[in-house]
Amino acid sequence: MLFKDIIGHEATKQQLRQAVREGRIPHAQLFTGVSGIGKLQLALAYAQYLNCPHRTEEDSCGTCPTCLQYQHLQHPDLHFAFPIVKTDAGDTCNDFLEPWRQIILEKHYFDLDDWHEALGVDNKQSMIYEKESGEILHKLSLKAYGDGYKVMIIWQPEKMNATSANKLLKILEEPAPKTVFLLVSEHPEQLLTTIQSRVQMIRIPRLETQLIESELQQRGIAVTQAQDIARLANGSWLAALKKVDETENNQQELRDFIALFRDAYTVGVLRDPQKKYDSLKRLRQWSLDISGIGREKQKHFLQYAQQQVRENYIRNIGQPDLNYQMEAERKFSVKFAPYIHEGNVEGIMNQLDLAERQIEQNGNAKMIFFDLCLQMIVLIKKAKI
Repeated sequence: MLFKDIIGHEATKQQLRQAVREGRIPHAQLFTGVSGIGKLQLALAYAQYLNCPHRTEEDSCGTCPTCLQYQHLQHPDLHFAFPIVKTDAGDTCNDFLEPWRQIILEKHYFDLDDWHEALGVDNKQSMIYEKESGEILHKLSLKAYGDGYKVMIIWQPEKMNATSANKLLKILEEPAPKTVFLLVSEHPEQLLTTIQSRVQMIRIPRLETQLIESELQQRGIAVTQAQDIARLANGSWLAALKKVDETENNQQELRDFIALFRDAYTVGVLRDPQKKYDSLKRLRQWSLDISGIGREKQKHFLQYAQQQVRENYIRNIGQPDLNYQMEAERKFSVKFAPYIHEGNVEGIMNQLDLAERQIEQNGNAKMIFFDLCLQMIVLIKKAKI
């Protein structure tokens, strides 16, 4: 990984390059920040720059044998630890190096959910187990392949169980010469305080909205869409990429959201008996249709619906500048927002959250979603406080 291939973070790159040039190499560093901003990428580029024998003032050379090995994540002195789920395939990170390398090289930016999907364990809790600490100690006790640094990158170190974390304390405090730990964390507060005290923290900021917008436009995204996605991404390049991928899915979720609340409004507010009856039939069919799309998609829709309710409430209270919506969502909100107010917003959010929890608990989807329809009928007609 080259620094020039990483979006943004010029100040952090300069800080890392300068430390290497001046020979001020901390033995343990903690890269922290929100998901999808490039923390792991910075750690990889820093490790390559640290070991490149022909580095320039700005970057690794990218062509020497060391760089080529790093760029394929195959250098003998580059080691990884990351959360796994014990399966018949193995119980240490060594057993999962192939999918780990693949997801880095193919996706570049990814999160824990993406990693779980790559492992085929979407609904399981991953961890860095106690056995892994022994593997780390063993790898770092071996003689270095070359004259450079041995680098141990621990991704999501907050996923270490307490026993595993405690076993690493001594080596984190007194590592072997020319050994560097690079911890990449989204939740450093979950690390043992004894680990936090042994590392130099490098806070990686969110990316600028304008930078994300520019990068999206360079990838062929239309200006208006790039502006919307960049604002919704909230400083995360991964979030921006997922928004691009989810555009079609979001359109379907918006259609489902509109169908739910339009028919709930008709049944709850309008007086025409025939329209009420027709809308109730459509709500019944809506609940049957959405109960057949799979639990993960159902949960995602309910999360999306909660987001849209929040956005409409913010619009209704006169804060449109705080809205984070795509163009199609904004168009619907112009007429819909007045019906989400202080008299019903909490109740609507509670019902959507309840439905999400019931789906997670493998409840009967048909019953959950039809009951949700009935609750929305009651709540949408509630008067403002």
